[in-house]
Amino acid sequence: MNLIFFDLDGTLLNGASEISPFTKETLILLNKKNIAYTIATGRSMLSAKSILNGHDFNLPQIYNNGVTIWDPKIQQLTLENLLNNAEILTVIDVAGSQEITPFVHAIDKHHHFIYHAAPRHDVEKELISKRYFDTKAKILPLEALSKNSQVTNISMIGFADAINGVWRELNTYADLVAYSGPAIEGNLFRWMDVHHCLASKGAAVTNLKRQLGATNVICFGDSDNDLSMFELADESYAPENAKANIRESASAVIGHNYEDGIAHFLRERFSL
Repeated sequence: MNLIFFDLDGTLLNGASEISPFTKETLILLNKKNIAYTIATGRSMLSAKSILNGHDFNLPQIYNNGVTIWDPKIQQLTLENLLNNAEILTVIDVAGSQEITPFVHAIDKHHHFIYHAAPRHDVEKELISKRYFDTKAKILPLEALSKNSQVTNISMIGFADAINGVWRELNTYADLVAYSGPAIEGNLFRWMDVHHCLASKGAAVTNLKRQLGATNVICFGDSDNDLSMFELADESYAPENAKANIRESASAVIGHNYEDGIAHFLRERFSL
């Protein structure tokens, strides 16, 4: 049994962060041939929901770089490798040292919460008003964060130099892993996501491979958080736009995500 895992941003999605009509049609063709596929993304369930609606992703889905697995068939949410209180405080302190506002993401009984201190920069205010308020997450002050909260990840956005400083320091902590990349808000800014070090797409892919009885795992991704699943995949493919180290790690480099590279490859690979 083939089992395909798609990263979203920079991979399955186009330049508008959408599943294009051509890619949608390709997914339908995969479905008709009973080729199993799902997603493995750094996004939260809420931020991916509008993108995936109407595209028949029926198998368990990997979110938050492996912290969250959602099974839509049985409406089951699984959380693993959450951040503990000491780790949360470390991230908050390091972010504050660079005058960056951390956004603490938590889940409780299928309800999503985002806790944050007062934003210090316009780009942080825009993140709240334009992206977080469009989700069903409850936005709360950082002081409301309980010690019993199930924190999946902590995200940030800011000027590149400041984010790079936070990234360097957080990656000196053995229990934490931080991923960063250019923000869609412009070249001056970068985003960052922080997780527990044991959380990875690779670990979640391994669990789903076992659960679904797959014999051939095929992964598509473009960034550092995809390496863990590339390492265990039977086949791994990086779009042309992927980071250099990802392209080097892949079984092959395929077309750019702006040009539906994954969909074109799949049609050829499976004679769709």
